[in-house]
Amino acid sequence: MQLLSSASRRIVLRTMLASLACLTFLVPVVAADPAKKETITEAEVNSAQQAWCDGLVKIGKVHKEGGDYKAVATQVIHDLYDYNDGKVFFKPTLAFGKNTFRSTKEGALSYFVGGSKDFPEDSGFALKHWVKVRYDNNATENGIQIHGDIAITMGNVYLTNANGDEVMVDKTFVFRKCKDGKLRLCVHKSALPFEPAK
Repeated sequence: MQLLSSASRRIVLRTMLASLACLTFLVPVVAADPAKKETITEAEVNSAQQAWCDGLVKIGKVHKEGGDYKAVATQVIHDLYDYNDGKVFFKPTLAFGKNTFRSTKEGALSYFVGGSKDFPEDSGFALKHWVKVRYDNNATENGIQIHGDIAITMGNVYLTNANGDEVMVDKTFVFRKCKDGKLRLCVHKSALPFEPAK
């Protein structure tokens, strides 16, 4: 086998070094890929669900005390629903007919506090003055799926009124991690449990 000449060895060495230099420049680009999504934690999902429960109670409490409950509801929607940066699929528990789905902030606000001529059937779900709202994720063992910057939960929400009566609704919540790092709902589907005819 014939050995490479000194000139040939230099050419091979330069080619190898050039290849390594290219790889060195590529590594930071791959590591800083802006398309890579940040993963959500289960703790963040549970915190977002608890914030939803607390927000519903707060709207009713401020209304009962004569405060600016519409401003509170607007803030709750801003904090918890992805209307500003994305698209929201919102099918509330008691919505029906042509206004079943609430694709706008105005529709969501009306559902929670009523008073909109565009949604005359709304009496304000949050104005029922729920004193306690809790949730579970019982569709499976933990009822949470996390897929990058999207998290899905399925289970129930339990709402207690001032008389101590509890109502249970089925819920599916899908959260998206937004640009500011907060989780917001991009899907909210809730409904009263099905009761077969007797």
